[in-house]
Amino acid sequence: MSRKVSAYAPASMGNLGVGFDLLGAALAPVTGEPLGDVVTVERSAVEHGLELSVDGEWSDALPLDPQQNIVLKCAQAYYQKAADLGLEITAAPIKLSLTKNLPVGSGLGSSASSVVAALAALNGYYNNAMDKATLLQLMGELEGQISGSIHFDNVAPSYLGGIQLMVGHGDEPSVTVPSFDDWYWLIAYPGISLSTATMRSLLPEQVTLPTTISYGQNLAAFIHASHSKNSPLALANIQDVLAEPYRAEHIPGFVAARAALLELGMSCCSISGSGPTLFSVCRDLSLAEQGLSYLKQHYLQSSQGFAYICRLDPNGCQLEYS
Repeated sequence: MSRKVSAYAPASMGNLGVGFDLLGAALAPVTGEPLGDVVTVERSAVEHGLELSVDGEWSDALPLDPQQNIVLKCAQAYYQKAADLGLEITAAPIKLSLTKNLPVGSGLGSSASSVVAALAALNGYYNNAMDKATLLQLMGELEGQISGSIHFDNVAPSYLGGIQLMVGHGDEPSVTVPSFDDWYWLIAYPGISLSTATMRSLLPEQVTLPTTISYGQNLAAFIHASHSKNSPLALANIQDVLAEPYRAEHIPGFVAARAALLELGMSCCSISGSGPTLFSVCRDLSLAEQGLSYLKQHYLQSSQGFAYICRLDPNGCQLEYS
């Protein structure tokens, strides 16, 4: 096993508007600064058991009881999975350290980032005892403990990078979708938190046949355009007909910001995950900068809000050994 392993897991956008619960993308600000959680695993000074420490800008939003922290639950699940698989690893004593850099309830895959970083760091510490497919499945299960059901649209891109399409068949739950190098992804978190469960409860249990057909057509066209490198077609089909119509009015300032960004010339604007973060896409950096300026002035609602121009993060979770 390694002496010390740190894992950085980037923020992610679920849905991408067009692919409710089926698409997700990893983010990297063009400024080069990190946007994601970090978990470090090392041998502990205690004689037995698991030790957890938490810091970072958003650590105050986490449960005070370490036993309720998802990172500690990840360690317990990792050891149980290793036992189920017959892997010979020493379970303890180790120390886990979480640096919480993503706001909770932001629509940026905050819990997924913690889960991915924790499990990837643990696996790195134990010399990659589990393969990627097994680890990704475990990540989805742990994320499901928070969201209420297993979803991969945040953990998959945060772990693997790029745009991921959830396929639901075979040994791996997702596949990489080709992306466009000239796209700028503008994101803005207003500084307020929204419960994923609450935002999901706004959605109807059934949708009409025309809506279903429109959703399928948009998603199919987006995937086709991505593989055929047809950027205009891909951008034209980033439309959310399933969730956004029911969520938009419940995100303060979103409807006005969407209208302003589209009038400015951005190619599309939609909700990242269940919100309140929004995202918009264009192919011109100067236009993205104009959109960034608008959002900083009109969409951010507290000092904790932020906005970035991003590219997709092609690498996903990154490990550092020491």
